[in-house]
Amino acid sequence: MELYPLTFRPIFKRYIWGGRRLATWLGKPLGEGEDYAESWEICDRDPEQSLVACGPLEGTPLRTLVQQRGAELLGRHHPQPRFPLLFKYLDCHRTLSVQVHPDDALAATLVPPDLGKTEAWVVLAAEPGSVIYAGLRRGFDRQALERELQRGTCELCLHRFEPKVGDCVLIPAGTVHALGAGLLVAEIQQSSDTTWRLFDWNRLGPDGKPRPLHIEQALAAIDYQRGPVTPCTPQPTEQPNRVRLTACDKFVLDRWTVTDTVVLGGDGRCHILAVVSGAVRMPGPGLDRLSAGSTVLLPAACCRVTCQALEPAEVLDAYLP
Repeated sequence: MELYPLTFRPIFKRYIWGGRRLATWLGKPLGEGEDYAESWEICDRDPEQSLVACGPLEGTPLRTLVQQRGAELLGRHHPQPRFPLLFKYLDCHRTLSVQVHPDDALAATLVPPDLGKTEAWVVLAAEPGSVIYAGLRRGFDRQALERELQRGTCELCLHRFEPKVGDCVLIPAGTVHALGAGLLVAEIQQSSDTTWRLFDWNRLGPDGKPRPLHIEQALAAIDYQRGPVTPCTPQPTEQPNRVRLTACDKFVLDRWTVTDTVVLGGDGRCHILAVVSGAVRMPGPGLDRLSAGSTVLLPAACCRVTCQALEPAEVLDAYLP
């Protein structure tokens, strides 16, 4: 049996900063409650495993595909011990904690070892006044950051800006950051879940107690040479309906504008395709109508796949360099 474009069952994460927009904006089948924070769309981690949603491979974990059919799935990037990227949506009903992620070298020293976590966000919705905190303000070093942490005023050290819908923000590992209240974002990242919480806005968790902080680990992981982070400037490509939002040594992220048909894949790579507005269809099980919030994993072996607009659409395209 040949591999085909794959959809997966989402994995939902509930945190104090979540809300309901994963359902109201992205059509996710949420249960009761007002704290749905993340929808993990493509994930190969222990114990979280994306399971194929449709077709002959329904129920198959992503890890099994990597292990048993890695050459067909990953193409030029085979072999891999696990799928190297993680794609998710985040509903920031409240401001997230100020945090930092380790780079590959530091994460490799953990028990058990992990990948570092470089990530990028694409803003899908932003309420008036919503902000992103990304990077240290100029002139702030470790000593200044520790001083403001002791005072409970960590935000004085952080660069902040008001993003607009469509902005892409690259957060290299070691960058202090926080997503502000009112944002709905798509995120592509290395397949890591190592997060060190530096500051939590002096608030209490669901149990009435402060959530744990990881100050020493976070301070050791921060790249103090990296100053303010601003949105990436989209770059044109050889195809007029595709722009490059960002690129680094961990992933590339493009955005397709689909008003008729576009041909995706065919470059020997595996692609994560995420519809963030409008609606499209592709050949394959469960792909007759893909609206905002739909995510497809296009195996390298599928070669070229036609994506047809049912409504004018925007599709994010994430892949390994």
